[in-house]
Amino acid sequence: MDFHVSLAGRGDLSARIYRQLLDAVLDGRLRSGERLPPTRELARRLGVSRNTVAVAYERLTAEGVLVGQVGAGTFVCAEPLGRTRSRAAPAGSGVRPRHLWRSLPTPPSEPATEPVYDFRVGVPDARLFPLETWRRLVAREFRPALVRSPGYGDPSGHMGLREAVARHIGISRSVRASAADVLVTQGAQQALDLIGRVLIEPGCRVAVEEPGYPPARLLFESLGARVTGVPVDSEGLDVSALPDSARLVYVTPSHQFPLGTPMSLGRRAALLEWAERRGAVVIEDDYDSEFRFEDRPLEPLQSLDRSGHVIYVGSFSKTMLPMLRLGFLVAPASLQPALRRARQLTDWHGELPTQAALAGFIGEGLLGRHVRKATREYAARRELILAALRRDFRDWLEPIPSAAGLHLCAHLTSDAGVDMNRVTAYANQAGIAVQDLAPYYGEAPARAGLVLGYGAIPAERIEPGLRHLAESFRAAWNSRDV
Repeated sequence: MDFHVSLAGRGDLSARIYRQLLDAVLDGRLRSGERLPPTRELARRLGVSRNTVAVAYERLTAEGVLVGQVGAGTFVCAEPLGRTRSRAAPAGSGVRPRHLWRSLPTPPSEPATEPVYDFRVGVPDARLFPLETWRRLVAREFRPALVRSPGYGDPSGHMGLREAVARHIGISRSVRASAADVLVTQGAQQALDLIGRVLIEPGCRVAVEEPGYPPARLLFESLGARVTGVPVDSEGLDVSALPDSARLVYVTPSHQFPLGTPMSLGRRAALLEWAERRGAVVIEDDYDSEFRFEDRPLEPLQSLDRSGHVIYVGSFSKTMLPMLRLGFLVAPASLQPALRRARQLTDWHGELPTQAALAGFIGEGLLGRHVRKATREYAARRELILAALRRDFRDWLEPIPSAAGLHLCAHLTSDAGVDMNRVTAYANQAGIAVQDLAPYYGEAPARAGLVLGYGAIPAERIEPGLRHLAESFRAAWNSRDV
């Protein structure tokens, strides 16, 4: 790379070049073994004499920072001065974000080492994904003949993908939509952000499920909404508990997150009637219902909606890979121009070659094939977990019935006598990644419990992992305060 040297200010030019090169080596911008530009070339770029640059190079060479190789050039030494220092942006102690952003939790960092027994929630098995096929489809989109326009694309996304998504959700989920109704997003989270930008004003009341999906709650709060948690029971969201002032309701009716229960048909009808009467918008997040193991799925809210109050949000993070950041939303026609404009102002349209590759992946039937294969694998893992819970955890956990998705939830029994914080602490020490139910509540949880994901853990590790988890329960029991 071209190396930037500033000659602004007063003093010896050679000393300034020396100091900036030394700083670059010490803070790691110039790394061990990297080649510096020849003195003649750097002098030409800086508009100084070659001797000025040569003096700086000679001083750094004498100090063991650089080494010259005849016929090859000048390089940074393998161990310059034996020390480096960190480089960071200015502290900016007088500059602060809005108070809200100081109160929101810091995003979790990736673990330094992969857990031995990975029961994390919402993580699909990357080993099941047809990576070679995907590479072929992406490579096809980068052929010169297909990269026709150097300009920007439609903010709604690649037309081929919008057509493919409309067909896919129309067939698999009975969603009523044409390609014109589909807006491609960078995952479901961006879809929620766009909806919030278009609909939420400061102080607007937004209702979310309790327990529910924490990133949605935090996102709405960051946009200035007053977020209210609404209880969830065995039939889904309790519509009678919705605040009258709510103008936006976020729900996961096909597979409630995290409990897993579907919203009953009666509750769906009641929610739609409530939204029409109040003039509110319902966000239906259908995040992982493709993986269904029992029963016929209930109709989406979107397909039951006749008054245009539902925005349907979907994602390919669970069916494919989270790193691809591909999702979509289907909105009523009255909201589509504003959402399209919001997408343009956010990041214009996302990665069009990747979107085109996904259109091919869906169109060639490869997504359906992958989902069927993954569903069989996840169903087997789910059965292993349920069998172990019924056999080895009956004194501690009560599984909550669910028929879809990549995780299941279990409540702590009334006489379990253990603290879930201690259980998860012991589990983490044993290399088990498992999640407490409590963080999914905005308020104090009604009942303690665990959420067990089975997307990332191989089948052969499930039973030994649960044996170690049972030992964690016993350890928590033995260490309880008597």
